[in-house]
Amino acid sequence: MYRNLEECIIDLEKHGHLVRIREEVDPHLEMAAIHLKVYEAGGPALLFENVKGTKFRAVSNLFGTLERSKFMFRDTLDEVKNVIALRSDPMKALKNPLKHIQTGLAAGKALPLKKSSSLPVAAQEINISDLPLIQHWPMDGGAFITLPQVYSEDVDKPGIMNSNLGMYRVQLNGNDYALNHEIGLHYQIHRGIGVHQEKATRQGQPLKVSIFVGGPPAHTLSAVMPLPEGMSELTFAGLLGGRRFRYSYIDGYCISNDADFVITGELHPGESRPEGPFGDHLGYYSLVHSFPVMKVHKVYAKPNAIWPLTVVGRPPQEDTVFGELIHEITGDGIKQEIPGVKEVHAVDAAGVHPLLFAIGSERYTPYQQEKQPTELLTLANRILGTGQLSLAKYLFITAEEKKPLDSHDITDFLTYILERLDLHRDLHFQTNTTIDTLDYSGTGLNRGSKVVFAAYGEPKRELCTEVPDVFQHLRGFENPQLVMPGIVAIQGEQFASYENARQEMQGLSETIQSRGSIASCPMIILCDDSLYLSATVRNFLWITFTRSNPSHDIYGVNSYYENKHWACDNLIIDARIKPHHAPPLEVDPQVEKNIERFFVKGASLAGVKI
Repeated sequence: MYRNLEECIIDLEKHGHLVRIREEVDPHLEMAAIHLKVYEAGGPALLFENVKGTKFRAVSNLFGTLERSKFMFRDTLDEVKNVIALRSDPMKALKNPLKHIQTGLAAGKALPLKKSSSLPVAAQEINISDLPLIQHWPMDGGAFITLPQVYSEDVDKPGIMNSNLGMYRVQLNGNDYALNHEIGLHYQIHRGIGVHQEKATRQGQPLKVSIFVGGPPAHTLSAVMPLPEGMSELTFAGLLGGRRFRYSYIDGYCISNDADFVITGELHPGESRPEGPFGDHLGYYSLVHSFPVMKVHKVYAKPNAIWPLTVVGRPPQEDTVFGELIHEITGDGIKQEIPGVKEVHAVDAAGVHPLLFAIGSERYTPYQQEKQPTELLTLANRILGTGQLSLAKYLFITAEEKKPLDSHDITDFLTYILERLDLHRDLHFQTNTTIDTLDYSGTGLNRGSKVVFAAYGEPKRELCTEVPDVFQHLRGFENPQLVMPGIVAIQGEQFASYENARQEMQGLSETIQSRGSIASCPMIILCDDSLYLSATVRNFLWITFTRSNPSHDIYGVNSYYENKHWACDNLIIDARIKPHHAPPLEVDPQVEKNIERFFVKGASLAGVKI
C-alpha cells in the first residue's frame, strides 16, 4: 500500500515500470506529445523532473497499462473485488461467513479518518500560476487538470459520508478567467456535484469545492469508479489503497491530507464563464460553452509535490485502461443492478458513451414458436435509464441461445445481431433526449437521440462477405468497401445540409431498389473516406458512431412509418462530418519534431519507438 504518490513512483521505478526525464520539457504541448507516444508504445510511467515554468515535478502514464495498474494495487485488488461482490450480493456472506472474515477486515480500512495534525499538503500556500500549466492539444483554451479529484458535500447533509468525489476537468487559465483567482469547472450531466450545486443554489449560497490532485493512486481511481448506490468514493479509496482516507478541514473546506495539491474555492449561484476548447476522449475538441466558475480561496502544495496528469484523445488512451481496471474490479456488478442483463460493453473505440453492446435474457414468452425480442426491450429501457449508460446513442442488444456470446468480440457480436435483425420490427428510437455532453453529433449541448437494435431468434439472412454488385456505379457515391460481414461503406460528396442529405438518401434508396434486393447487406455506412473507415474495425466504430445522430442520420432503403414505428429494408447511416461537428484532434507537426530528441539513442526513452 502507498501512503502517497512519491512512494508509488519509487516502487514503480524499482520494478522497471517508470523512467525519469531529467531534461527540461515544455508543458505547452511537449509533455502531452511525449505521453501519447509512450502510451501508444505500451511504455512506462514518466516522471518529468524539470518542467519549464514551475518548480514542481509531474508524472504521467501511471495507469498506462493494465499490468501496471494491477501491479499498483496488487496487495488489495482481490479483497476489493470481494467487498464489491458482497455489496452487490450480501447473501454470500450469510451463506459462508467464515470465508468472508478477511473481507470484513479489509473493509475496515474503508472508513475515512479525520485528523487535525500532520497535514503535509498544507505545508505551503501557492498560486495557480505556480502549478505545471499543461496544455495538451493545439486548440485547447488553456491549461487543464486532467486527473483531478473534485470534492463537494451535500448542503442538506454535510459531512464526508454524504460527499461526492468525481473527476471533472478543470481549466486553470485562459479564456476570461482571472489568473490565480478563477478556474473553470466542467462537469457533465448525471454527475453528483450537479446535485450538490443545485441544492446550494436553491438555498442562495455558494457551494464549497475542494480539488485534490495527486496522493495515493487509489484516490485517483476512486474519483472515476461507478460505485453501487450508497458506497462513498472515499470509502472505496481507503479500501483500494489499504489505508483509511485521511482528511481535515481548513477554513470550512475538506482537505485530503495525503494529496500533493489541494485547490479550494466556491461555486456561486448563477456565475459561469466560457470553458474550453479541450481535446477530449471522443477524439474531438469539446467546444467553448459556459460552465461554473470556481472562485479560488487557497491553493496548497506539500513539500516536493508531484503533479499527475494524463492525456485524452481518440481512444485508446490511458483512460481506456481505467475502464479495463474498473471492469476488473466490478466484475458482474451489472447483473445485480439490472437483473436479466448478463453483460454490457461500453465500446471504447467509439468513445465509450456513443455505443453500447449488451447481452440479456429472453424468458418472457418461451411458449411462442416465433422467437422475437420481448424481455430484451424491457432490459434496453433499464440500461438506457441507468447512470452513465443513459448517455448512450446506440444500443445493440441480444440474447444468447445456441452459442455463447462475447460483446467484446466486435465482429462476431455484430454479425450475430445483423443475421437476426428484423429491420421492419427491431429498431426503436428515442428522439429529443439527452446524450453525452462531449458528443457534438446531436442537436445541441447534451441534446440528441437514441436507437435500440434489439435482435433475437433464428437467423434471417446470410450476410454478404464481399461488396454486392448493387453498389457498383452508384451516381454520386463511389468506392464501396466491405467493412465486415453485412456492412458496406460507400463514399459520398461532402455533407452540405440535412435537406440536401434527405434528397441524396432518397436517390440512393431508389437506385438500390431499382437494382434488386440486397438482404445480405442490412447496414450501409455513408462516409467521407470509405477506404479509411473500412481499413480497421476501430476506424469503423469511431467514425460511424461519433459522427451520427440516430434521429437525423439514419435513413433506409424503402423506409416507411407504420403507427409511428419506423422501418426499412436496408439501414443507411450517414457518418459524414457535418458543419456542427467539433473538429477532430490533430497533433502539431513541429512539436512532434521537437520531441524526437527524447527518443534517439542514449536518451531516457530510447527504447520507445516513434
